[in-house]
Amino acid sequence: MTTEAKNALAEASSSYLRSAMHQPVRWYQWGEEAFATAQRDNKPVLLDIGAVWCHWCHVMDRESYENPAIAEVVNREFIAIKVDRDERPDIDSRYQAAVSAISGQGGWPLTAFLTSDGRPFFGGTYFPPDERWGRPGFQRILESIAAAYRERRDEVMESAGQVMNVLSQAEQFAGRSADFSPAIIEKISQSAVRMFDAQNGGFGTAPKFPHPATMDLLLDRYARSGEATLKTVIETTLDKMARGGVYDQLAGGFHRYSVDERWVVPHFEKMSYDNSELLKNYVHGYQATGNMFFAQVARDIVRWMDEWLTDRERGGFFASQDADINLEDDGDYFTWTVEETRAALTEEESKVAELHYDIGEVGEMHHNQRKNVLHERASIEDIAVRMGTPPDRVQTILDSAKKKMYAARLQRPAPYVDKTVYVSWNALCISAYLDAARVLGLEPARRFALRSLDRILAEAWDNEKGLRHVIAYSEDHVAQPSSAVRVESQESPKSRAVPGLLDDYAFTALACLDAYETTAVLTYFYFAQKIADAMLERFFDATSGGFLDAPVGTTAPGHVAQPPSAAGFSPESPVLGALGARRKPFQDSPTPAGNPAAAIALLRLFGYTNDSRYQVKAEETLEVFAGLAEQYGMFAGTYGIAGIYFSTPHIKVVVVGSDALAERLYAEALAAFALNKAVLRLGDSEAAPQNLPPALAETIPNLPAVQEGRTVAVVCSGFACRPPVSDPEELRRLLQEVIAGAGSR
Repeated sequence: MTTEAKNALAEASSSYLRSAMHQPVRWYQWGEEAFATAQRDNKPVLLDIGAVWCHWCHVMDRESYENPAIAEVVNREFIAIKVDRDERPDIDSRYQAAVSAISGQGGWPLTAFLTSDGRPFFGGTYFPPDERWGRPGFQRILESIAAAYRERRDEVMESAGQVMNVLSQAEQFAGRSADFSPAIIEKISQSAVRMFDAQNGGFGTAPKFPHPATMDLLLDRYARSGEATLKTVIETTLDKMARGGVYDQLAGGFHRYSVDERWVVPHFEKMSYDNSELLKNYVHGYQATGNMFFAQVARDIVRWMDEWLTDRERGGFFASQDADINLEDDGDYFTWTVEETRAALTEEESKVAELHYDIGEVGEMHHNQRKNVLHERASIEDIAVRMGTPPDRVQTILDSAKKKMYAARLQRPAPYVDKTVYVSWNALCISAYLDAARVLGLEPARRFALRSLDRILAEAWDNEKGLRHVIAYSEDHVAQPSSAVRVESQESPKSRAVPGLLDDYAFTALACLDAYETTAVLTYFYFAQKIADAMLERFFDATSGGFLDAPVGTTAPGHVAQPPSAAGFSPESPVLGALGARRKPFQDSPTPAGNPAAAIALLRLFGYTNDSRYQVKAEETLEVFAGLAEQYGMFAGTYGIAGIYFSTPHIKVVVVGSDALAERLYAEALAAFALNKAVLRLGDSEAAPQNLPPALAETIPNLPAVQEGRTVAVVCSGFACRPPVSDPEELRRLLQEVIAGAGSR
């Protein structure tokens, strides 16, 4: 069935925006036309920011924006703009900060009311259509806001000015900078340890989110120190998360977060970036502790991403999988009743599955108490005792049950997968896949990651224009989780090229370095340099230090932007609304923060080039936030990691050779864990200056052992290399010594 579009969203590229094109609200996309119309008509702006994976966004769409009476008020009194937060994180981050300043809360859907030039003066998140749960009804709010804008304009403008002042100061770090001290790393680590939940793993109380950057920071601290407390935090957290309902026990992969402190009941959407960063955690957890369960979880994350989030034909990772099929369910695709379990399994399999996954007549889901979230409750050993069956037999039965339950689940209508290919999130996934491929020997993951990176570099990078934020939108542009009517598009939507943001540059530069270390193909190293140099040109604040999230020149309030043409913005385009607020992302939320990620990229380049320009800019970036970092605690995990790269000599392990011994040396070099350790494998003929970055070209080819054609491993700390070794055991001892003994600069 085809439904005629009723607003401007029919021309949108975003699946989320196109899902609302049939709504009676006269939506605009973010842009000059919407604000020009608001100023011409002297109307306030209603800004709705959401995402295709957001359950409550779909609820508000159906309850309010598909309600003709509410739509009539919106159309009469407001200019309505809808934004996809995944497509425009720069817009979302600023209005989130503004609404948090107004209401004390943020999240999605974000509902903001703006002056005709885009300054926020009131807002919140989800509003019910009628008064409930202590919240006023949305229609009454709309009418009250419209009346205030007409009758008390001075008060509205004063409020908007105050909010903009707060927003402009929210991430201004002037006067708070300090010299960077390695002590900050330990303070961030200890703040996380103090928040550790010893019973359930993780940090803090419900709702409970994973904190991948902080976990990697703790893993690095443990690998260097062997401190028992850190090992407990790491193993408990990684184990409890993977055995909880926040982890998909059948397909693999993690849901976004848990609503309870035990990791049992999740918000069921699955994001590419959560899974990429947790994949790194489990790979690193395996390296640091030797726990084979962590390696198994890592392989299962790859299995789920391979099946659900990858473009197998062209390369690239999709953005997310929704939580629900429609608004009548809440994770029903992922949850099970006793009857559903028994219908899919034999009696013996069902008994084991019900014990292991705690499947009972009363489950955990409030909307349907018969629905159970699968999570590990009884161990294989406990079930073996209870059933009087050998553990190996119980494991075999459980494995069979899992396969049958997953096969049965695949027969259910599956939640929507947003096939948009975002550059920043793809870069995170590529780095994670390459990490897993190296450590776990996953050659298909290696090939797919490199293919995906090649696609990004071919389609998203331009030597003049720089990076784009999106290289491909979903093939299904009309996902409509909020409506029973499915719109079928007869024409391709008009694609809006979204210029690359800081995250796109920083994460892609890091992915290129990871690809170089995986392949020794120098082209990837050169791409990393080009992208990092462009990042410095477009985003670095030469006056105050640190990186802006959008290109320099596009965030200056009060005048028409004049950014470099390579940034992809039109020089004639005015800065709209809160985009005039300068922002230097420092806090991990939910992806790694842009500034410390950029610093890591620069420091890794410094380790290969000995070009002090990279080190100086990284140091200036760290200093901008050094006075505040301790206060952010575990939300500054990526900053702590950047601190490791800056304060600890970088470690390079170069294995030269093409025989079986070279394979053993390479495996030994990969086994040891340290965040700032890089391993490079060169064939017999590849250890030549023309095949290496500058710093390595000055050392490796000149070593007598290399010149003699011997198979060796060379360990360099800083820019000084130890004598080559050919014994894997000796290499292991040497790496342990270098990692544990690496001192501060």
